[in-house]
Amino acid sequence: MKTCLSYTLILSALLLGGQGNASETNVIINLSDQRVLLVEHGRITLVSPIASGKPGWSTPTGNFTIFNKDLDHQSRSFGLVVDAYGRVVNSNATPSSHIPKGCHYQPAPMPYFMKFSPAVGMHAGYLPGYPASHGCVRMPADLAALFFERVHVGTPVTVVGSTDNLARVRRALPVMPTRSFVVGQR
Repeated sequence: MKTCLSYTLILSALLLGGQGNASETNVIINLSDQRVLLVEHGRITLVSPIASGKPGWSTPTGNFTIFNKDLDHQSRSFGLVVDAYGRVVNSNATPSSHIPKGCHYQPAPMPYFMKFSPAVGMHAGYLPGYPASHGCVRMPADLAALFFERVHVGTPVTVVGSTDNLARVRRALPVMPTRSFVVGQR
């Protein structure tokens, strides 16, 4: 209920605050819930889990617009050092990292990149279940492709919430086994 209420309040503030109107497409990134919403014609049409910026590399909050899209973007700041067999030697490399003999630097792939702030955007990537990026907003590849298809240069992006308490809460909670079941069938 709380999550539904927070999305309703965010959507109401967005639509009433002059950022857009019901005929536009808007993106709402909620750092507290680690979710991104696509709002089209005043209705939430896509919801995706995310991995936002980790401590020290926070995702900026505020109002932005998509100003660049790149289907096959590669990071200019981060990547991997890989040996001749394809094994990762350094998973947190930069272009200036030491490259051992027989290895090479490989920029981090950022498919379906939708840039909304300098050096920060939404893209397909790994979601470990907590904020883990260098500021970007990662989402599953299938949902990133759908967002990429539906947003355009100029689409408003609103980033709200905080990850300040999120990392502590997630580390403190034990991992609970999940159960699946079908409701309404006998």
